[in-house]
Amino acid sequence: MIAVADNLNTRNKAYMAAVETRDSKTISGLAKELYEAGADIINVQCSLDGSGDEDRLPWIFETVQNAADCVLCIDSRNTEAIRKALSLSKKPPLINYISENEPAQRQDCFALASRAKAHIVLRASRSGNIPTSFEGKLQILEALLEDANRADIPNERLFLDPSLIHIGRGAGQDHIMNAHECILALREMVDPPVNTIAWISNVSTGMSPRPVRKMTEASILTYLAGAGLDAAMLDILDPGISHALYFIKSFRDEIVFSPADLV
Repeated sequence: MIAVADNLNTRNKAYMAAVETRDSKTISGLAKELYEAGADIINVQCSLDGSGDEDRLPWIFETVQNAADCVLCIDSRNTEAIRKALSLSKKPPLINYISENEPAQRQDCFALASRAKAHIVLRASRSGNIPTSFEGKLQILEALLEDANRADIPNERLFLDPSLIHIGRGAGQDHIMNAHECILALREMVDPPVNTIAWISNVSTGMSPRPVRKMTEASILTYLAGAGLDAAMLDILDPGISHALYFIKSFRDEIVFSPADLV
């Protein structure tokens, strides 16, 4: 299980304050904390819609890269910001994400990823809408997979995201159940094999209090791991989620289990 720390996001007030003031010391400290907590990849975000990312994201990307010796994930809707970050990258990064929105931008991102040998997330979303049904999710992902392959991006560099929405919303439970089935189907149907990824932190949005949110995220992480999920975007600093991740890696024989690690 690949742990993608999504802590550097627009909801993190301390991080965003450092972004606004270009406080490289604070951002470096946050990046080191995530790396030391066990992040395999650190997701870097500085806006929800890509506004201003071409100026801020490359600087943040380089700051995080200098502080943490791991792969980074470029989280932006701004193609120019992605282009600039790729030019700075020491290791092939993960680009998060491509959906069926804006075909021209999609092809530009595929071309960038292909040239940089980057990994890329393909998300089951169309025109801002996330399909509830298993069939709807699979249909979008299959189309995106074909587009990526045509752009000379092999399956081994692709991470398919069935898309999770907030479990507290009307169709939230259906989304999670169908995402589970979608992960199973992708493992069985796609050859050569493709990676799967899910944004675990998104499922608890709007829930309270915090312990309930984090318990929900840890439980869903374990549930999707049972379907064969390869990577998860999550809060690496939460102890409950970190413990769930540790057990998943242990059960998959990715690490050597020791009770001392859980103290």
